[in-house]
Amino acid sequence: MIALTSPIRTPWHRIPPGPKLLALIALTAVAMAVSGPLPLALLLLALLACYTVGGGRFLRHGLAMLRPLLPLVVVLMGWHLILRAPEAGAVMVLRIAVAMGAANLVTMTTRLDAMIALITKVARPLSHLLPPKALALAIALMIRFVPVMAARHLAARDAWRARSARRAGWRVVPPVLLGTLDDADRVAEALRARGGMS
Repeated sequence: MIALTSPIRTPWHRIPPGPKLLALIALTAVAMAVSGPLPLALLLLALLACYTVGGGRFLRHGLAMLRPLLPLVVVLMGWHLILRAPEAGAVMVLRIAVAMGAANLVTMTTRLDAMIALITKVARPLSHLLPPKALALAIALMIRFVPVMAARHLAARDAWRARSARRAGWRVVPPVLLGTLDDADRVAEALRARGGMS
């Protein structure tokens, strides 16, 4: 498994995870509260400007990480065009783009160990309900599995293209899901072999 943290250093890397997560929550809340496509488009442009602070290579890397969202965007816009509600579709797509783009920027510029330390600290008051270490580990595994699933999807799609002239479409979804479940089983066995969370 690989981490999502970008090796390309940017000024955002120097900011601690706490302020970045608070900014992410605030930006997502604003995006959900705004109801017009124009202010959402301006928010998205401001977010792209934040990516450009890291340079062209960092911007391309960030956009590449968001590429798996394209099918969802196409489906949502197509559905709203069928419903003759393009403005509502644009608002939904822009909200998703702002929220996911901001989350991606935070993830790319924050070390996983710093994120885990923050989650453990914040979750400590809830330790009687949920062990903070277990919560931090679950979130860390979820973050680390994102690129694994993306790489698995690309490999399945390339394998399909090598064997068929037709588009892969939904046919690559079952092997990707089964492979991910198999990975989850192996990670769980490895954790049990090491004594779980102790």
